[in-house]
Amino acid sequence: MPASLTQNNYKEQLLAGLGRLPPFSPTLNRVLASLGREDVSFSYLAELIEKDTVLAGNILKLVNSALYNRRAEISSIRYAVTLLGVNKLRNAVLSMSVARMWTAMKTPPGWSTKEFNMHSVAVAVLSDLMVQRVPVTYQEGAFAGGLLHDLGRLLIATSLPGEYTRIMKLYDESGKSLWECERDAIGIDHAEVSALALVSWNLPRPIRTAVRFHHAPDEDTTAVENGETRLSAAVAAANHYINHLGICVSPKNMEHDAPSPDAFLALMGDSAEPVNASFEQEFEAIKAFF
Repeated sequence: MPASLTQNNYKEQLLAGLGRLPPFSPTLNRVLASLGREDVSFSYLAELIEKDTVLAGNILKLVNSALYNRRAEISSIRYAVTLLGVNKLRNAVLSMSVARMWTAMKTPPGWSTKEFNMHSVAVAVLSDLMVQRVPVTYQEGAFAGGLLHDLGRLLIATSLPGEYTRIMKLYDESGKSLWECERDAIGIDHAEVSALALVSWNLPRPIRTAVRFHHAPDEDTTAVENGETRLSAAVAAANHYINHLGICVSPKNMEHDAPSPDAFLALMGDSAEPVNASFEQEFEAIKAFF
């Protein structure tokens, strides 16, 4: 069979794998639909969360955590929503709901769903904190872009388990980057697979673009205003920094890809230290759910 035809078949299998993902909950569907809206209300989000018992319990647990240092226990979802604010609440719902979906999936030997979730959430939290300090295109998509940047890795592992094993063996032996090994083995890398998945989920184009180019932000041609940084560059910097901290999908990320803090430090400048401190606090609070 010609190589190009084989590669097309791989892409078809990966896209078919989307249909095997656990379905979105009604709550997550509505939260995703609200990503591009600035006028979403506290009452609307509170009403959604109250219909999902597990999610409601986790939101209350989060708002009562040490991060928020409440003197009295909060037991009302509507009050919790006002304390968290729309953006933090939306981020928490996204991360908790998506992680719950991933955990339900059958994965091949050697894959750690916990490490995958922790890495994805860490990149999401840091990306969101970064765009609050520096001007970035479509900053409202930073958390979702960070959270979903490696979705393609999960789809490759679950849809093509034999090829995933081959990719990881090549990665271990060749010294090439992971995405180079993916292209060699199946003709497509996980960043492109992630972006294709987000097309099928109708996520906003800027988020899809940031995910698609999170390993090659210099190839992103998104128009920018004076002084702005492309969202793809912010997600890329966050991804490298999180891997540098050792919060990796695979320990091989540390051995092979030599993650560097340089892009994060260059982008953030004097804000690097306070952003890192905020990240440590927020991640410590939210990682208990994964």
